[in-house]
Amino acid sequence: MDQILGIVLYLAFMLGIMYLIVVLPQKRRDKKTREMLNSMKVGSNVITIGGIAGKVINIKDDEVVIETSVEKTQIRLKKWAIKEVEKLIEA
Repeated sequence: MDQILGIVLYLAFMLGIMYLIVVLPQKRRDKKTREMLNSMKVGSNVITIGGIAGKVINIKDDEVVIETSVEKTQIRLKKWAIKEVEKLIEA
């Protein structure tokens, strides 16, 4: 009976360690990403996961339209495709 209790405690301890090492950091990253995407506004400069840089010109639900280059090319993307949002500097 003591061996079974020892095994159960050992497994619970290992699962707790795995939770701390794997799950919590992922939750923190997901929360940071959500906050970044929610802080995005029209006029923000963004970089996509594909490396395309542009300026946000429209946000609608889960879609974002960005404008790139001098030719004013417009690209429609899903919000999850945004990797980085540069903060606006307001004067």
